[in-house]
Amino acid sequence: MIDKHQQAEFLLEAMPYIKKYQNKILVIKYGGSAMIGDELKESVMRDLTLLSFVGIKVVLVHGGGPEISQTLERMGIPSKFIGGLRYTDEETAEVVRMVLAGKVNKSLVHMLEAFGAKAVGLCGMDGNMLTCVKESEELGFVGKIVHVDTQLILDSLEKGYIPVISTVGGDDEGNIYNINADTAASAIAGALEAESLILMTDIRGLLRDKTRDDDESLIRKVSVSDIPSLVNEGIISGGMIPKVKCCREAIRKGVNRVFITDGRVKHSILLELLSDEGLGTMFVKGD
Repeated sequence: MIDKHQQAEFLLEAMPYIKKYQNKILVIKYGGSAMIGDELKESVMRDLTLLSFVGIKVVLVHGGGPEISQTLERMGIPSKFIGGLRYTDEETAEVVRMVLAGKVNKSLVHMLEAFGAKAVGLCGMDGNMLTCVKESEELGFVGKIVHVDTQLILDSLEKGYIPVISTVGGDDEGNIYNINADTAASAIAGALEAESLILMTDIRGLLRDKTRDDDESLIRKVSVSDIPSLVNEGIISGGMIPKVKCCREAIRKGVNRVFITDGRVKHSILLELLSDEGLGTMFVKGD
């Protein structure tokens, strides 16, 4: 049975944080394990709906790698990864647009609206939101963002909608680009000068000892100036390097706080934003 006194205490603890974020922009990157399974999906969508109800301007940026892989497999198109990024030829880019801007995006919009939120589905090609060039010839049509036009996002927020943005971009020649969701969320948050960016992932946060996924190993706060030494120590390594780079770039562009949080935990967004202790790792500008 839920302890009503604990509920009341959480609400009281959350009050100053709600006040801090009211009328501010919060960008959420949604992907990984949090997108697998209806229970976790519903938890995330409920969190975002609640934040919207209390006056926080929520922007949801999503990927959908597993859905893309499944669709490519059904179509007989092999998936190929280089350095953790999906090799994307023209045919694959069309599939990415179909899956992300179509199936995944509209499913998330529908779920948000079912919980009472106002939501609108967008992709990076709408309103020239995300203009790209090739990240490299080796990766094909994997997009490197060269410009972010925030007008469509701001218009949606002004009208009370949660913009739900799929990470598909374009260029002046009509090419379609597949964009890493962390990279897209970081660029969008920076262009919006968002109060905070949350990157939902499949681990607790940045761990001092990667063999121990527990609170003692979790590094709760990191200043941008500390990142090089953490890389040299091997604490930031492998797939965490590009993720932390996104955190650093967002802060350099004006985002006040960036969180890496565990998307496998129900209500992780609320626990991260609206509690004293938080849940994952918070990156800040520092001195």
